[in-house]
Amino acid sequence: MGVLVDTSIWIDYFKQGDDLTDMDALIDENLVVTNDLILAELIPFLKVRKQFTVIKLLQEIRRIPLRINWDEIIAFQVSCLKAGANGIGIPDLVIAQSAKANNCKIYSIDKHFRLLEKIIKIKLY
Repeated sequence: MGVLVDTSIWIDYFKQGDDLTDMDALIDENLVVTNDLILAELIPFLKVRKQFTVIKLLQEIRRIPLRINWDEIIAFQVSCLKAGANGIGIPDLVIAQSAKANNCKIYSIDKHFRLLEKIIKIKLY
């Protein structure tokens, strides 16, 4: 099982955030996975900052397939709305769907994923 590291964790990691222990351990154990959506969120910022080595390293991380099932995304959104969680965006739902379909845990500090854990039963790290 891999751990899909969300953009929020990567940004904190790049900034040398408070607690890097978990991220370092995941990297050392080769458990980190990514997908094209997360890379699309990270890479433009890194290109502007000319962080080409970091981009190259991110692109070497194992990518899980991003097969978007729009009917399932709609069902997730309906479940969220019924549960009173109306601020969860489509990108977070796509990340959750990707992790669930590939049997991965999600590592994030984004509170939306805590809600999704309860509503659609994703696994969090």
